[in-house]
Amino acid sequence: QVQLVESGGGLVQAGGSLRLSCAASGRTFSSYDMGWFRQAPGKEREFVAAINWKGSSTFYTDSVKGRFTISRDNAKNTVYLQMNSLKPEDTAVYYCGASINGTAYGNWGQGTQVTVSS
Repeated sequence: QVQLVESGGGLVQAGGSLRLSCAASGRTFSSYDMGWFRQAPGKEREFVAAINWKGSSTFYTDSVKGRFTISRDNAKNTVYLQMNSLKPEDTAVYYCGASINGTAYGNWGQGTQVTVSS
C-alpha cells in the first residue's frame, strides 16, 4: 500500500493558479494509477482528474478540462495537479487517491483546502 500526503492548497483569487502535490510513501508508487478528487461543503466527493501508472494517459472531469493538468514523477513518488484559471466553484478540499489493477481509488490522504475568492 501507499500512504498519501497532499499539499499546496491555499487562498487564491478567481483567475489565479495553484499547484497541488501528493507525496506517496512506499516503493510501489509507480504501480498505481493516481487520481485527484475534491469535496465541497455539503457535497459528496467528486472525481477531478486521473493519470495512469506510467503517466501516458490522463482523464479529467468536464468542468476542469483545459484549466487543470495532472502529472506525475515516479522518481519522486509524487503526483501533481496544476490548476489555472481558478473559479469560486473550484473551492473544496482536494484529495489524492491511489488505484491498482482497476480497484476503487483509496488510501486517501488528509486533503488540502483550496479556496477561490470572487
